[in-house]
Amino acid sequence: MGGRVLIALGGNAMTAPDGSASPADQHRAIREAMAHVAALIRAGHEVVLTHGNGPQVGNILLKNQLSAHVVPPVPLDWCVAQTQGTIGTLVMNALQRELGDARVATVVTRTLVDPADPAFQDPVKPIGRYFGEGEARRFEGHGQAWRRFERGWRRVVASPRPVEILDASAAVALIEAGFTVVAAGGGGVPVVRGADGTLTGVEAVIDKDLAAAALAAAVGATDLVIATDVPNAMVDFGTPHARPIGEIEVAALRELQAAGHFAGGSMGPKVEAAVRFAEDGGGRAVITSLHHIGAALSGNIGTRVYRGVEA
Repeated sequence: MGGRVLIALGGNAMTAPDGSASPADQHRAIREAMAHVAALIRAGHEVVLTHGNGPQVGNILLKNQLSAHVVPPVPLDWCVAQTQGTIGTLVMNALQRELGDARVATVVTRTLVDPADPAFQDPVKPIGRYFGEGEARRFEGHGQAWRRFERGWRRVVASPRPVEILDASAAVALIEAGFTVVAAGGGGVPVVRGADGTLTGVEAVIDKDLAAAALAAAVGATDLVIATDVPNAMVDFGTPHARPIGEIEVAALRELQAAGHFAGGSMGPKVEAAVRFAEDGGGRAVITSLHHIGAALSGNIGTRVYRGVEA
C-alpha cells in the first residue's frame, strides 16, 4: 500500500495549453490529468487532490462585471466556493470514468485567515481580466482596488496566509472511509473569525500552494506533490547556467530561495509550500510536472525536498 499523497494541481491541469478555460477545454484537461491520478490510485496510494481556480474565478468575475446592471455581483468568497463545486464535479466524473467504481468526494472547504494579516492593507494579487483605464476607474468607484500592468488594468485583492484549513476533519473522515477527496480548491474559501466565534467570508484569494501545504499537514499526508508544467524547479532559471534541482534538503533550498532563484509569481510559492511541508515534519515534498508525478514518487525525477536528505 502506498502512502497518503496530497496532489496540488496547477492551472495547466484544468485549461487548454493556451490557457483558455471554456467548458470543453476544462473537460479535456481534467480528463487527461485524472488519467495520471488514477494510475497512482491503482498503485495503492491514498490520494487527496487540491487545485487552482484562477481562470475559472476570472470568468465568474467577468460575468459579474458584464451583468452588474441586471444581477447583483457576488463576492469573491462566493466565487471561490462556486469554482470548488464546479471543478470538483469535473474531477469526480473524470476519476470515475477512469476507475469505474471509484469513491470520490468533494469537500467545499473554508480556510481561516487572520483579519490583521498585512495583505489586507496592501492588496497585490491580480485576478480577472485586463481592462482599460476607464473601466478600471469605474470599478474602483464600487470599492475595488485596481492597478496598471504592462497589458492594461487589472483588479488586485489581498492574498493572506492560510492559518487553518477548517474542514480538514471532514476530508480525513472521507479518506478513512475509502474516498479519494478533493478539498481546499483555489486555496479554500477565505473566512475570518469574529470575536463571537462566527465565521465570515472576505474579499481575498489564498495562494493554492500554501493552502496545499497546510491541507497536506492537516490530513496527515506522507507526500505533498505540487504538479506544475515543468519537471523540476530550477537554479538560475532563464540563464545559460540554468540547472534542475533534484533531491535537496530544506536548509539548502532555503538558501537558494533567499538568493532570489524563484520568482514570486510562479515558482516562489511552490518552493515555499514544499519547504513548509517538509520542515514541519510532514515528509517529502515534490515539485514536478503532472506527467511525471508517478516517477517522482518513485524517487526518479522532480525536485524532491526533505527535512534532511534520506539515503
